[in-house]
Amino acid sequence: MAAQGAGDPLDAKSGKAPLAQRIDPTREKLTPAQLQFMRQVQLAQWQKTLPQRRTRNIVTGLGIGALVLAIYGYTLYSVSQERFLDELEDEAKAARARAVARASGP
Repeated sequence: MAAQGAGDPLDAKSGKAPLAQRIDPTREKLTPAQLQFMRQVQLAQWQKTLPQRRTRNIVTGLGIGALVLAIYGYTLYSVSQERFLDELEDEAKAARARAVARASGP
């Protein structure tokens, strides 16, 4: 039987693979080699998830862009169909005509 930590992937008692312990490098004194190994592992994990993250970012960006374009298009469509400003201009002309009539009337 192999010694503890000699590369045996299974624990002899439980038959399960050992789990990595979380450590805080600021609290525990680590050798430069251990810190370098941690950086290498973190970089490998980051590079492993990079394509998936990039795909998600692209899909999210396209979704947000489509939403913005849809809102912009709907706004332009609504404004082009709106008669609100025409009604305001007609009311303003009528108010000006009434004001001129009052001013010249009495």
